[in-house]
Amino acid sequence: MSFVIALIPLILALAGAAQALFARRALRRLAATAPPHSPALPASLLKPLHGAEPGLEENLTACLAQSHAAPFEVIFGAASPADAALPVAQAAMSESATPSRIIAGGAVLGANRKVSQLVHLAAAARHPALVLSDADMRCPPEWLTAVTAPLADPAIGLVTCLYRGEAADDGPWSRLAALGIDWHFLPNAAFGEALGQAKGCYGATMALSRPTLDRIGGFEPLLPLLADDHALGEAVRRVGLRVVLSPVIPAHVMQERTLTSLWQHELRWARTVRMLNPTGFAGLAFTHPLAWALLALALAPGGLSLAVLALVLAARLALAQGVDQALGLATGWRRWAWLPARDMLSAMIWLAAFWPGSVVWGAHRYRLGRDGRMVETNRNP
Repeated sequence: MSFVIALIPLILALAGAAQALFARRALRRLAATAPPHSPALPASLLKPLHGAEPGLEENLTACLAQSHAAPFEVIFGAASPADAALPVAQAAMSESATPSRIIAGGAVLGANRKVSQLVHLAAAARHPALVLSDADMRCPPEWLTAVTAPLADPAIGLVTCLYRGEAADDGPWSRLAALGIDWHFLPNAAFGEALGQAKGCYGATMALSRPTLDRIGGFEPLLPLLADDHALGEAVRRVGLRVVLSPVIPAHVMQERTLTSLWQHELRWARTVRMLNPTGFAGLAFTHPLAWALLALALAPGGLSLAVLALVLAARLALAQGVDQALGLATGWRRWAWLPARDMLSAMIWLAAFWPGSVVWGAHRYRLGRDGRMVETNRNP
């Protein structure tokens, strides 16, 4: 009887091991794809800021130092003139010849404060290609060309890209956050894109033309929504234009000071995915084979369960090694030793996200409606 009970987790563990190998292959293919180098389009890079995040100076310097053959500008924005990010931006601007400006203040137009900034920034942009990029992204020199060149095709309405994780410090929580990007989000998203099932629009980078933005009604419809990136992609598709993935992979610089902050951050992501695609979110069960293998071993101790556990560990290790190699990251057993803890944490967050609670975003807590609208309940302590 115990074996019968353990049969479902055993099957899920084996399927998850196979999925890990397919995801490894998909990510390696994506990373090996050369990004487009032309045509270079005049572009305005819109960069909302909030606080002096770790690594911010390096992130902003990288966006100002893009190797782009066409004219481009960088417009930094902050909700408050007293924002701690602004002196950092000013210092980076002083060391660069790239045209750049700061827009600080402006009315808060909706619950999504990032989108509120984008409305103000887009109104000030001078070039026809608009590129939205988060402040915690560190982009390689070819990134701007790679995400704008596809817009020369009139059938393409929006370009986005995936990203890897980079810990902002040596603390365990920052490291686990970065490994969650590298070993879970990135390969699984690459696999979904390879299958044509992901239909992603990843908010860390989104590029579209001014005429496309005008066709979808601007950024204003996104103001009440948590998943503004998903909504932007869907709006572009509704007007008959394509959303495409550029193969360039910038770094998402991450700092998590505590387990609580890491949990809240990733739980917000997970609950957003569940809200947008409940069936697909349930299908993420296959991305947690280690948890299923351990459950099967607890239910039915024995040789078969141990063999499946060993197979799962080998598959997950192969995925971690393949991702690290494809991204050119320092690799080895000291890094891979984090894999079981990272996998179990991801599984727990996935399970917790089925409970329809609130989400925390910065200093604010929100309740989510079924349509993705955010209602602020109180400031997060």
